[in-house]
Amino acid sequence: MSGSSAFSDAPLADAEKTDVRRFCGYPAIGSVASGEDSWRFFTAYGSLEWRMNNLSSSELMQVRLYLSQIYPLETAVVGASANLDTGKAAVWTHNPNEVRDRMELYVLWRRRLCGFLGVPPGPDMADGSRIVV
Repeated sequence: MSGSSAFSDAPLADAEKTDVRRFCGYPAIGSVASGEDSWRFFTAYGSLEWRMNNLSSSELMQVRLYLSQIYPLETAVVGASANLDTGKAAVWTHNPNEVRDRMELYVLWRRRLCGFLGVPPGPDMADGSRIVV
């Protein structure tokens, strides 16, 4: 995507890291520092943490560009619920698939962020068709 040069190349702030984690489908990790010997650092969780802490300047700008795209998509899904009780008003007709369509677009961009960071989508983005025993 072009236009990422308009974004900061400073290291990600804690709030941005939190957003990257949740948009990539990973749970909160808490505030207690737990060294690299933690189980988390031998899984995709650790890969995500390592990458967020070691991105190049251009990669940091690109991540911020992804975040700037994802924030309004997340808000749009929530905002679409305002129309769920109205099928038609004057010449306006409600798209019955609006929430689903918006959610698909939101998830698409979240998956693109995961792909850019080189991590698999986290547990929150599981499609529910797999059973883990």
